[in-house]
Amino acid sequence: MESPETLATAGLSIGQVAARTGLSVHALRFYEREGILANPVQREAGGRRRYTEGDVEWLNLCIVLRASGMPLPEIRRYTGLARTGAGTEPDRLALLRDHEQRVLGQLADLQRCLDIVRHKVAAYEDYLEQSP
Repeated sequence: MESPETLATAGLSIGQVAARTGLSVHALRFYEREGILANPVQREAGGRRRYTEGDVEWLNLCIVLRASGMPLPEIRRYTGLARTGAGTEPDRLALLRDHEQRVLGQLADLQRCLDIVRHKVAAYEDYLEQSP
């Protein structure tokens, strides 16, 4: 096991990042090809990828955005804005606010679905309680 000091200087391997994020090695390579990472992945002399703690944090954000339904092109756009840096905050905020509204809509849709499922569960429970 590598010490924290070694990790700080050498970075994290793709396998270590996969273990920490829950993404597969294939998904990490895909994210890199798609321009989803905020910074280019560093490479050792032998060509092996080395990730930073910042890369892991960024990937965890991307996982949340993706799990909440943000399409990859939007994540790529957000990444590009973040890479550009200062001056893009209003655009990043607008993108996140738009996504927030979509997530709130999804939550409302799911709540309606849950209400119907609960109604059906209650109906079957009542029926089974009254059955001989």
